Amino acid sequence: MKAIRVDELREGMAFSKPVYVDGETILVPANVHIREKDLERLSKWGVEVVETEGKPLPDGLSRKEPEVYREIIESKKDRELFTLYLRSVDGLGKIFQDVHDGIKVELDQIDTIVNALFPAIRENGDILVSYTMRSAAIANSLALSSVNIMIVSMMIALNMKLPSHRLIQLAIAALLHDIGMMRIPEEILSKKEQLSPKELQTMATHTIQSYEIITRELKYPEAVALAALHHHERWDGRGYPKKLSGKGIPLASRIISVVDAFEAMVKDRPYRNSMIGYTAMRQILNDNSRRFDSEILKIFIKSMGIYPLGSMVILNSGDIGRVIRIHQDAPLRPVLRIIVDKIGRKFKAARGPEIDLLEEKSLFIARALNPKEITGKSE
Repeated sequence: MKAIRVDELREGMAFSKPVYVDGETILVPANVHIREKDLERLSKWGVEVVETEGKPLPDGLSRKEPEVYREIIESKKDRELFTLYLRSVDGLGKIFQDVHDGIKVELDQIDTIVNALFPAIRENGDILVSYTMRSAAIANSLALSSVNIMIVSMMIALNMKLPSHRLIQLAIAALLHDIGMMRIPEEILSKKEQLSPKELQTMATHTIQSYEIITRELKYPEAVALAALHHHERWDGRGYPKKLSGKGIPLASRIISVVDAFEAMVKDRPYRNSMIGYTAMRQILNDNSRRFDSEILKIFIKSMGIYPLGSMVILNSGDIGRVIRIHQDAPLRPVLRIIVDKIGRKFKAARGPEIDLLEEKSLFIARALNPKEITGKSE
């Protein structure tokens, strides 16, 4: 690991990998800004050098606009939504860090994130969902995944027309469902190889830890904590921690369960590569009521599409495009923005033509693409 002198650190700096004190204690996780109180702690402890395997992130997480997002940031509204998305990730990351460090978290810190994202999802859910499908370009962090899961869970719940109080409870539960991970040993969380059976047992306790943090430390209602506690239960009763089954599993848990599984498939993990959105969607659809509520799966498909928002696909014509809108009643016929046409012409940012496959009957999606397949050909 690279040693960094403490007097070189500044408030707002972030690194691509965790920053350690004495090689063991985490000062800040990957992609989380260093705060003034972090620097004060180092001074109080008399620490002169910290270590990290990561690189400094230019301008900090919330100030960087990754290249992969530029084609969908077309207007002032898009930029405001993107900034809100990154600020939410950054804010939740700081909350998780405080829980990790045993620092009291005020509820208004969490409520601020929920109150900002909730109306944005109501009005511009499709745009925010498209951000979640590209989020590996920003970071791979628990806070990022939790914000992504909250956004998609809310899209499902809005399509289910749940009452407002249940929407708010679901939003909070989705943000905090994995907060118990802050009490799991770092050597397990960062392990690059497959976890051992004993390590898997330890990892599974995070749902109980989440329940206890939400009820005892944050004092949220029992419904919020139960949604987090049971998000790894299975429809067939073979989940954990209580082996609940069917509709005995809280509705919010059933929603989070589907989205959590999808998010885990499409993001990079230390021990395996991510799946592209279409492949992940197919795997979830092949569940056959083992893990998931089939009724929620139907609404999930309507909310995300068979080719999820942000997916890259190639048409039978040879054009390469990205899914920018879906038709809920025709999930195989989304609206695309062309990024490389059939003669190899590349389009920058949002300048490529739109093609609505519901109107262009002669065109169809030949297959989904992994963005790595066309590295150098587009963005």
